[in-house]
Amino acid sequence: MTARITSLGMYDHPAQHSANDALWSAIAQNLRERGILDAADHLDRSRHVHAIWRDPNLLLAQACGYPVLVDPTLALRLVALPVYDAPGCSGATHTSILVARADDERRSLSAFRGARAAVNDPRSNTGMNLFRATIAQALAEQDIGQTAFFAEQVETGSHRASIVAVGTGSADIAAIDCVTYAAITRYEPALTASLRIVTTSPHSPTLPFVTAAANDDRTIAALTAALWQVMADPKLTEVRASLFLAGLASVDADTLAPIAALEAQAVRTGYANLR
Repeated sequence: MTARITSLGMYDHPAQHSANDALWSAIAQNLRERGILDAADHLDRSRHVHAIWRDPNLLLAQACGYPVLVDPTLALRLVALPVYDAPGCSGATHTSILVARADDERRSLSAFRGARAAVNDPRSNTGMNLFRATIAQALAEQDIGQTAFFAEQVETGSHRASIVAVGTGSADIAAIDCVTYAAITRYEPALTASLRIVTTSPHSPTLPFVTAAANDDRTIAALTAALWQVMADPKLTEVRASLFLAGLASVDADTLAPIAALEAQAVRTGYANLR
């Protein structure tokens, strides 16, 4: 029997590996008790999450909501939304934290016009879409012309790399997923010590747990039940705390609509591209 692929790679700082391994071990055991016998023993850390999302053998992963919405090549089905206990989170929503160097004299977001922006991935909700939405809102409120806002956009490949880029002066400002920012602050405090928060983005849904779209309703039900159980298991209290996990929320057809609404609002403002 070939084990089905599982990844928890979206929030998997090296200091959190053991917690994610313990969380998955509990989920996998629960799934086997529910008849899902091909749950993998171990998380897949060998591939980029974008490749894992496209694997038809995917059993469970966490995905960024923006590509799920806009990328027609992704065949994923939502299972549930995690709830996090971290600054910038509320219920099953989170924000991006816009950061600059602490010694940067620019205090308002509008003062960063002409600056260099670090973006982890142009397909990222927190690194790009919420960044864009925050700037579009500021532009609309100040009735500023809709020419390019940033002079340069630096693609870094990860939120951590964006933090490093700002901290070392390779970029001036970046939007960082607030759960990732909390993890970096906890586990690598030196990286965020030289930064300050400029502002925060609007809220949007947290990164959903997903499965391959071809998986049947029985599999979805088992995954959902297993997730709810591990979120309530008192033996996993420390594991969840290491991952900032506080609970779970159900999903429906409109779960990711707020992400699309933020993009549409930016387009209406005339700020369709982050630059």
